[in-house]
Amino acid sequence: MWPDDRVYGGRPESGETMKGNILNLAILHIMFMIFSLGGVASKTAAGSEFLSAKFIICYGLVLFILFVYAIVWQQMLKRLPLVTAYANKAVTVVWGIIWGWVFFGESVTVRKIIGAVIVIAGVCIVVMADNDMTGKNKATAAAAGSGPDIPDGATAEAEGFAGEDEQI
Repeated sequence: MWPDDRVYGGRPESGETMKGNILNLAILHIMFMIFSLGGVASKTAAGSEFLSAKFIICYGLVLFILFVYAIVWQQMLKRLPLVTAYANKAVTVVWGIIWGWVFFGESVTVRKIIGAVIVIAGVCIVVMADNDMTGKNKATAAAAGSGPDIPDGATAEAEGFAGEDEQI
């Protein structure tokens, strides 16, 4: 089990961290691909007659995709730093370009490709910067110690902290 600091961007320091992060990022990107397909279903529903069978099926697919996405997103937030997860969400722009071309025959222009490359480069820069900062923060924390100096055997009550049952 990871320590509680994972909520704030901490990560375990085992040798499997890299493999775990790669797996988590792969799951995250697969989920972003599926999430972006919700846009395809939404656009298809928008082009259908309101409340027709095609509209209801496409709209139901959108709701299903959003439901699954929300569950997987919450699980990924447990395993990845918030900045990494949100920065990677930008790749849905790339999927939007791909799906627009595949399903709707939209043009892929040089400007769109340049924009997609800039988005991917930005994601890489943010994730690498986050990894660098996490390593520096851990090194700083290790050098400074891992918490308040409380003598062995001392309790919070002995240090003057009020417990849950105490009235102030």
